[in-house]
Amino acid sequence: MFLSSTSETIKFGKNFTKNLKPKSIVLLKGPIGAGKTSLVQGIGEGLFIKETITSPTFALSHHYQSGLRYLIHMDLYRIENSLSAKELFLEEEEELEATNGILIIEWPELVLPIIDNYWLIEINYADRYGRNFQIWEP
Repeated sequence: MFLSSTSETIKFGKNFTKNLKPKSIVLLKGPIGAGKTSLVQGIGEGLFIKETITSPTFALSHHYQSGLRYLIHMDLYRIENSLSAKELFLEEEEELEATNGILIIEWPELVLPIIDNYWLIEINYADRYGRNFQIWEP
């Protein structure tokens, strides 16, 4: 699928929310600046989250509680070893279970081996402009 702008990415995220059930996990892969956080902002709109959704690159995770579903947004970009990534994931997975929320992970490569059931969305730059999206369902 091709999306030509940030606004289309946000709109896609908003519509994608219809696919998400309680305890859904969404993994986002793609280069820096590809639109992963914009996609999460759209999912936040679809969940009617009132807070501003920002990249959790430095905080590692942000929690949003004001919408239809609790949203946990993780970013593992700065984590270098798989043990640390897995520990953080397991903590957030407990929160996911307790809240029946949705967990979205940017840069999920280090935790991929321990997750069984997830959506995978890969975002890449298109040739001239826009982004190409590939989606794998659980």
